Amino acid sequence: MKADALRGHLDPMILAVVEAEPLHGYAIMEALLQRSGGELDLPTGTLYPALRRLERAGYLASEWSTVSGRKRRTYQLTSSGVKMLASGKQEWLTFRAVVEGVLRPGQA
Repeated sequence: MKADALRGHLDPMILAVVEAEPLHGYAIMEALLQRSGGELDLPTGTLYPALRRLERAGYLASEWSTVSGRKRRTYQLTSSGVKMLASGKQEWLTFRAVVEGVLRPGQA
């Protein structure tokens, strides 16, 4: 999938992945890949800056832990993140309806 197609949609997708449970960065990448049927194979250079941006904005909180001798940063949704995710889902539904309306002219 082209990176341009993700613009504006990556943040809500990340928030949706951590909605159910806190996850570390690699697990977030794996979840995005799995949920997208293999289409979202994000490089770390795309995911980690997005995670930092979402944390700075207050949508994610993180904490460090050590698992099998390795340090991991685990991310979880904040209450602001829950609101942002709900807004992102609604924006996606509206965007999808608009695009479908344009791409399928003659169907009203």
